[in-house]
Amino acid sequence: MRGCPSLAVLMERSTVAWLILAAVLWGTTGTAQALGEAEGSPLTVGAIRLAIGSVGLLVFGVRSMARPPLRWLAVGSLAMAVYQVAFFSGVARAGVALGTVVAIGSSPVVAGILAWLSRGEVPNRRWWLATGLAVAGVALIAGRPDQVDLTGVGLALAAGIAYAVSTLASKHLLDVMTPTAAMAAMFGVAAILLAPLLPGADLDWITRPQGLAAALWLGLGATTASYIAFARGLRRSRVGEAATLALAEPATAAVLGVVILMERPPAAAIAGVALVGAGLLVLSARQRARAIIP
Repeated sequence: MRGCPSLAVLMERSTVAWLILAAVLWGTTGTAQALGEAEGSPLTVGAIRLAIGSVGLLVFGVRSMARPPLRWLAVGSLAMAVYQVAFFSGVARAGVALGTVVAIGSSPVVAGILAWLSRGEVPNRRWWLATGLAVAGVALIAGRPDQVDLTGVGLALAAGIAYAVSTLASKHLLDVMTPTAAMAAMFGVAAILLAPLLPGADLDWITRPQGLAAALWLGLGATTASYIAFARGLRRSRVGEAATLALAEPATAAVLGVVILMERPPAAAIAGVALVGAGLLVLSARQRARAIIP
């Protein structure tokens, strides 16, 4: 029937929607931490987020739990734990601007290359264009670096690589598991790996109502719900495309900073949000008779 979208187009739209929803939820983390006055170290906050989020994923995924491929479960869990440590440590040393650009900007490129080598997913020109626009936008949003610490840059790059590896491992888990079960398995192991960070940490902030609310949102909203959405989208998309669409995260954070935290970003950051949006539009643009999976 003329005018009715095909099943392939509908699947593509839902896939893109799931991935962007995940990125939007991730983009709320900074605002949640600010509103909840989360005063613990970034590593502690990350460990708490992972602990609560993994419990939420296990609750939703335990009924559909299947035997995961142990190699990819180990790779994905370790990569996710490394990402948490490397990202926060890298940003602390290199500064938010440079650390964010290196970590978040490198992850889709690395993910695309790894998927090419591991799964034969050859990046096309549209993906390169979209990724270039989005990464440039992230650079503008982050702004100029205050300092250049080579160790911090190295840690941020390690974080970007770790995130790309965890995305690739997630894709392999999704080949044999449901989205929720795959994320529950990977995050459950990652939370165990980061558990040693919690004893002796400053957790006073979580005993206050706003701090507890922030911790619950970071765990259940920005981790459980977001990674369920991410896994649903990743299941029907290429690894590189999923990683690029995840760049909606810093754009969301910038918008929330203006609307909720009353921040006043420079014009370059506003242009950066527009560039990220342009990149996402290029990648999600409808093409006739084409689903995301070739």
